[in-house]
Amino acid sequence: MLVLGLRSRVFAFVFVLGSLITPGAQEIITAERYLEMVSERYGGIRDYEARIVIRSGNTDMYGTVSHLTPSFLRIDFTSPAEQVIVFDGEMLTVYLPEYRAILNQSISGRRSVSSGASLATAQGLSLLRRNYIPAFVTGPEPEPLEPDSSVMVVKLRLSRRSISEGFREILLYIEPDSRLIQRIEGRTIADTLVRFDFSNIRINQGIPEARFIYDSPASANLYNNFLFRDTD
Repeated sequence: MLVLGLRSRVFAFVFVLGSLITPGAQEIITAERYLEMVSERYGGIRDYEARIVIRSGNTDMYGTVSHLTPSFLRIDFTSPAEQVIVFDGEMLTVYLPEYRAILNQSISGRRSVSSGASLATAQGLSLLRRNYIPAFVTGPEPEPLEPDSSVMVVKLRLSRRSISEGFREILLYIEPDSRLIQRIEGRTIADTLVRFDFSNIRINQGIPEARFIYDSPASANLYNNFLFRDTD
C-alpha cells in the first residue's frame, strides 16, 4: 500500500510538471514584453490616419491626425477650426488661425519634440521603451477603457527613468487584438494632465508625402524658431 501511495504521488508530480513545461505553453507576458509587442506592431505600420481628441486641463481640441513613417506627422483641427500642426522630420510648423500666426521651428539634428500624437508611432514607442519603465496598471487582462465603455484595453503605466523627460508618467490604453493605442495620458512636470484619444484608426492606406507639405495663408505672420534658436 505504501508503494502504491508513493507511485500515485510521483505520478501526480510528473503530470503537473509535464503540464508546466509542455512545448507551446502560453507565454507569461511581462509589461516590458507587452510594450515591445506594441512597438513591433507599430513597426509594421507604414502610415495611419485617425480621429484625435486632445484634452489639456479644461480645453478639448478635435481633429484628424496623419502619420507616415519614419517621422511625418500632421494634425488638421476642426476645433479650433483651421488650426494645423505639421512635422516633416525636419521642420515643425504650427498655424494658429486665431492670431493669423505661423510658427516654424527647425528640429533637424535635435532630439525629437515629444507629443502624445508622435508617441503613437514606431519611433515614439522606441523612445518610450528607452526612457520609461513599464508596468501593468492592474494586470495583462483587458478591462474597460472607462467604467461605462464597451471598448476593452490593456493599461500600461510608464514611469520616467530620468527627470529630463517631459512627462513624469504616461498611461497607454491598448486595444488587445489590434495592439493599437486608443488613448495616451501624460502627466507633465508641472502636474498637468494631457490626454490624447485615437479612434477610427486606419492603417497602411498609402498616404503620400505631399500631405505633409503645408501651404500657409499668405496673410499670416511668420515667426521662426519659436521653441529655441538655431544657436542653442
